[in-house]
Amino acid sequence: MESISYKARIADNLLHNKLKSSAAVLVQGPKWCGKTTTSEQIANSILYLADPNTIKKNLLLAETNINALLQGEQPRLIDEWQEAPQLWDAIRFTADHNPSMGQFILTGSAVPVKKEILRHSGTGRISRLTMRTMSLWESGESNGTIQLKDLFGQTNQIFAETNLQLSDIAHLICRGGWPSTTNVEKQYSLASAYNYVEAIADTDISRVDNTLRDASKAKKLMRSLARHQGTQVANTVIRDDMKMNAADTLTEDTVANYITALKKLFVVEDMEAWNPNLRSKSAIRTSDTHYFTDPSIAVAALGVGPNDLLNDLNTMGLLFETMAVRDLRVYADALDGQVYHFRDKNGLECDTVIHLRNGHYGLVEIKLGGEKLIEEGVVSLTRLAKKIDTDKMYSPSFMMVLTAVGNMAYRRKDGVYVVPIACLKD
Repeated sequence: MESISYKARIADNLLHNKLKSSAAVLVQGPKWCGKTTTSEQIANSILYLADPNTIKKNLLLAETNINALLQGEQPRLIDEWQEAPQLWDAIRFTADHNPSMGQFILTGSAVPVKKEILRHSGTGRISRLTMRTMSLWESGESNGTIQLKDLFGQTNQIFAETNLQLSDIAHLICRGGWPSTTNVEKQYSLASAYNYVEAIADTDISRVDNTLRDASKAKKLMRSLARHQGTQVANTVIRDDMKMNAADTLTEDTVANYITALKKLFVVEDMEAWNPNLRSKSAIRTSDTHYFTDPSIAVAALGVGPNDLLNDLNTMGLLFETMAVRDLRVYADALDGQVYHFRDKNGLECDTVIHLRNGHYGLVEIKLGGEKLIEEGVVSLTRLAKKIDTDKMYSPSFMMVLTAVGNMAYRRKDGVYVVPIACLKD
């Protein structure tokens, strides 16, 4: 069988750098996003804790001689470490008595079951790296001609071309960024997301904290979240959306409990609200915005495919936004930045604000494409930019309309960049 070559990830450099400044790095993120494979590229020894052939021995050693599990050339990768949460304190203790950097890499896809086992947070010894599914640049669909870091440098002119069509984007939304699917023939690449949703609902949502949860409720919840991607929907709305009839008994607390479990599994990653200094008083909406970590989760939860999206561009627009947010988060990580959203009580909004640690930021509106939608995005961006009090904070480093389609990236006369997602990278 032909071996599949490793596709470079943006997290490669992030992991390398963190190992230079921390004794250990916890690589966390959703299942199947590539945490173990990426970590394997830099590890010099590996313990697959959950290997069926050795798990009984490994768990016994975790109870009786835990240091035996830590022996090996460094950095030592311990995969699915949460199967023996006591490893956390053992690694922290080892780091306390050995000042060397880059000793261990931990990978895991869920929060440990018994937090009380962890006697120390690991602060100062164990740093965290969140991995996500592949961005379009990592999976090879974006040519990466336009770099986000260059836009922060306030490049005057940009130009790039792409041949991706709306049908291609629909397929990429449905396929998602799961590394295993990027090497699969197109007609077979859509099944993984459906298998993923089934596994989450049937098993993982209960296993994450040993709390029995109903699979049908989990599926209804994910379907409701899929319909409300990119919104600040209240749990009461989700609860009502999940009810099939008046006889259903479902509380707001139950909805919150299920959403918390999905966050622990890195299936849902909320986006915080941005709170800038504005020239005029305006109440800013501070609720988090719900997003799945990959757009294909929403697709599978809804039970749709590429043709369905092409026949319902409103839904496609919402799910394209989920994909764009995923990519922007991956690219922002490389720049030591974070992605926020902005909305105020008067309806002024900005889909994403990429805010760097140094205080610089860029404003981004996400649109499928076309002159009308691009113009709507530009109007929103310029309205918000005019309200920002630049005596108290920086002016935007750039304003950009990120599109699904459009054959080229360019800078408008008003200074706003228009960039197809298939041209962008970090």
